[in-house]
Amino acid sequence: MPDSPRHLDARPRSILVTGATGNVGREIVERLRSHDVNVRSLARRHIESRPGFESVAGDLTDPAVVRAALAGIDAVFLIWPLLDTAPAEPLLAELSAIQTHLVYLSSTAVDDPAAHQSDPIVQVHADMEALLHGAGLHPTVLRSDTLASNTRGWAAQLLAGDVVRGPDIARTAVVDERDVAAAAVAALLARNEELDRDSYLLTGPELLSRSDQVDLLGAALGRPLRFEAVPSELARARMLADGRNEQLVDALLAASTHRPDSTLVTDHVERLTGQPARTFARWSFDHAAEFTRRR
Repeated sequence: MPDSPRHLDARPRSILVTGATGNVGREIVERLRSHDVNVRSLARRHIESRPGFESVAGDLTDPAVVRAALAGIDAVFLIWPLLDTAPAEPLLAELSAIQTHLVYLSSTAVDDPAAHQSDPIVQVHADMEALLHGAGLHPTVLRSDTLASNTRGWAAQLLAGDVVRGPDIARTAVVDERDVAAAAVAALLARNEELDRDSYLLTGPELLSRSDQVDLLGAALGRPLRFEAVPSELARARMLADGRNEQLVDALLAASTHRPDSTLVTDHVERLTGQPARTFARWSFDHAAEFTRRR
């Protein structure tokens, strides 16, 4: 038997997608439907089953749920949804028991040499990567840059006016979630020897500030939009008033305050998918209807 999680000549026949109701997970499920594999989702809410697709509803921290979701699975796409890795121990035990092909979605902001990461979101990704490697799971790690789909959080403001208000963030090479999903599908379906790296850095083709993104979205909408940075405490109060989780709000604000500007632009999307990464301008055009002002 080889040391790798599955035989080198085997392609997965059954794939588990965690976070299947999220922006990336939904795209992965849709792409896998065009391949000759059975897809199973694990998410907090049940998704209607259809030929070649089944759903398990439950929590990644529940070992019984995870065990049921992993039964007969050849490959797993993993998103860890919490800001703490301690509850991941049962999941790691179940994954270790079957030693399946594992693709984990992480962050390009992880700084490997750093003793401590820039903010809690990056820290949990770094900690999760270490736990997966420490458990001998040999994951393929996809470190993603800022997702273009995060801008959906601006929809309510843009349906009401032409100004996006919020905390500013460092420039990053914003990446289309469709490209992240396509890269994940390629990694999930690949034989071990077809992957030339243990980890990939998934970025868009250009570095963008938040103001740049607002300008590009405005061009797609045919409206002059403007970004207005607000102080962290005001942003915190507004996000809490909107009903967001306090721990998540504080983590997001820590990221906006402490995460440094990025200079990273890679060709890893193209390396995995055979297609160059989409621009944020393209994402904005394709999703413009989501931001169209009500009449």
